[in-house]
Amino acid sequence: MTRYPFVHLDVLPEDVDEMSSLLFDLGANGVEERDETTLEKNAKAGKITLVASFDTQREAEIAIDQIASSMSPRYQEVVGDGWRDAWKEHFKPYALARGLIVRPPWETYEAQAGDKVLVLEPGRAFGTGLHETTRLVAQAMQQHESDLAGATVLDVGCGSGVLALAALALGAKRAICIDIDQEAVHVTRENAARNAFEDRVEASTTPIERVSLVSPVVLANIEAHVLIPMAAQLKKHVAPGGLLLLSGVLVTQRSDVLSAYADMDLVADPSAGEWILLALRKR
Repeated sequence: MTRYPFVHLDVLPEDVDEMSSLLFDLGANGVEERDETTLEKNAKAGKITLVASFDTQREAEIAIDQIASSMSPRYQEVVGDGWRDAWKEHFKPYALARGLIVRPPWETYEAQAGDKVLVLEPGRAFGTGLHETTRLVAQAMQQHESDLAGATVLDVGCGSGVLALAALALGAKRAICIDIDQEAVHVTRENAARNAFEDRVEASTTPIERVSLVSPVVLANIEAHVLIPMAAQLKKHVAPGGLLLLSGVLVTQRSDVLSAYADMDLVADPSAGEWILLALRKR
């Protein structure tokens, strides 16, 4: 049976970006982050477990030799393909925000009065919406529904499209979604169709520099190390008086990100666990 090699290591939250980049430099095909909010938990309290996939055991072992022993690098492998869909057993309907329910296609949900239900198939590589960073954005949009009303929203780094769909459910007219990953674009389009939003969602790999939309609401649930150098471009796409919701930011990174957006007004900065959302308004 096919064997899939993986390298596991435990890192501090502030070292995630650096070590993920190193793993890719060492030949990893992908890197998964596990913490207390994910279905598969991290190995040590206060740390994040990175799980990197490799093509061969030899490549994985070479990578382990390049990683500091303090991070407990270790080799594991999975035999067979059943693991690829095992996560589906844990993905049940849940509230993304108050009255905003997300359910996978293989689950049923009896909607309560006032519920808005989104059907989401995240694919194997993209967000279910369970992560705190995604919930923070959805809850912030709910608190600013007046900004969404009739708006065309820009979702930068759309992943599964869950936030764009949430924006439409909360009153937005259209959503322009971009991502560097073509598979994310494909998944977003599929999820839009599942919810009869295909005519209201445009998804592509168009670089942000080539997007012409200036929107009253811009969403960017990415990571601080991307949000900081992207600041100038993101701000260009926010209409005067518009709202920019930044997520994927650790509480410890708050001041660094705010410095890059110092010419915008901080409206709110709710947090959940080790993550914080920055709601900014353009002057």
